[in-house]
Amino acid sequence: MTLINSLPVDFYRLFEEHGLLLKVDKGSRIFQEGESAGDIFLIKNGSVQISKETESGKELTFRICGKKNIIGECTLFSPLTMHSTSAKAIVQTELLTISKDSLEMMLTQQPSLMIDYLRWLQNENLKNQSLLRDLILHGKKGALYSTLIRLSNTYGEVIDEKKVFINYSLTNTDIANLCSTSREMINRMLNDLKKQKIISFDKGYITVLDLPYLKNEICCENCPASVCRID
Repeated sequence: MTLINSLPVDFYRLFEEHGLLLKVDKGSRIFQEGESAGDIFLIKNGSVQISKETESGKELTFRICGKKNIIGECTLFSPLTMHSTSAKAIVQTELLTISKDSLEMMLTQQPSLMIDYLRWLQNENLKNQSLLRDLILHGKKGALYSTLIRLSNTYGEVIDEKKVFINYSLTNTDIANLCSTSREMINRMLNDLKKQKIISFDKGYITVLDLPYLKNEICCENCPASVCRID
């Protein structure tokens, strides 16, 4: 199976057969930046935010992960012993967890599954590179536009060639953390987009009314949807 933006069935089955079930309440930490990293997690149900806190106390959200996403994977086959990010359950979440050492041994014994994992990991690296590129090169406005495009690719329900309903509830603070900027600035930019009829929003849900406009404004490179994602 060619791995694009989801785990192969055999990899998921590995966690189902050998993983321990962990239930996490909404708002609870799964792991904290700087903590010892001994386990790899697969999200069975729920939603998890992966973030990092800057020295000034600002939070940057890297990913919003849903079902069948792996978290804590950066330590696999790596001398890294501490988590470099934090993970928090956004809703009531169920995880399957396998120790780093056990998963490394199982992958070593199954070369085809190891290749699938490496393909998936390479795609994750491309996602991270493109995210950092957009945050650094395009400024605050570009970061917001890029985030809206990524949310559309990840949680979007296409209405027509221009319109996409983002079926994921987000506060302005959530969006600000994804863009590494202040909530006040995000409020202004979202209201500007609403006045221009580029987006509409209702009770935490955003509908992008003109997706091509957002892409044109940041000179979108039309990366594959498997890379231009927020999970």
